[in-house]
Amino acid sequence: MIILFDLDGTLIDSTEAILESFSVAYKTFEEEVPADTLIKAEIGHPLDAMFQTLGVKEGKVWDYVYAYKMHYRKISCAKTVLLPQAREAVELASKHATLGVVTTKTAKYSIELLEHMGLMRYFDVLVGREDVENPKPHPEPVYKALSKLQSDTTKCWMVGDTCMDMHAAKAAGIESIAVTCGYGTKEVLGQCTENVHKNALEAITFITSD
Repeated sequence: MIILFDLDGTLIDSTEAILESFSVAYKTFEEEVPADTLIKAEIGHPLDAMFQTLGVKEGKVWDYVYAYKMHYRKISCAKTVLLPQAREAVELASKHATLGVVTTKTAKYSIELLEHMGLMRYFDVLVGREDVENPKPHPEPVYKALSKLQSDTTKCWMVGDTCMDMHAAKAAGIESIAVTCGYGTKEVLGQCTENVHKNALEAITFITSD
């Protein structure tokens, strides 16, 4: 069995670090910082897409992304926490399956975060934004993760907190399971998958008890 995890809102809460880094990026260019609610509504999308949705002109987007990343890399470990029971979820999953991470975060920073939290050793692959041309909801990140894993690919699950995770899983032909501990509501997630649970541990318990 293979179980792929999203990061933000599924295993980790980096909201504080994300909001602070967005604030720094906008202030770097002396622009008004969008409301926290507007930024949080976009979490899960790639940074460039987030900035564009929030009104940054296309020609300036990558300047904002760079400013964001320069600050985020300094604070991410200190201002990111594991979600409740996330560690237990990963430990349980590792007893039953080969594990991977599929995220729209930068892979380099994602690996640093998971190493800092003592979890990276459980994952055989991590696919980040720079590893693919097309991020979630496109299936490419899922395909890339599966291609790097030597395991039974007939039983595969994607665990995430947004419909982008669910759509990527469906497009890649694998099972999906949503968690409400992140940025998606039960009502919205229920439109994307039949399997909605409170957190990653509940999701993994459901998967491994099958």
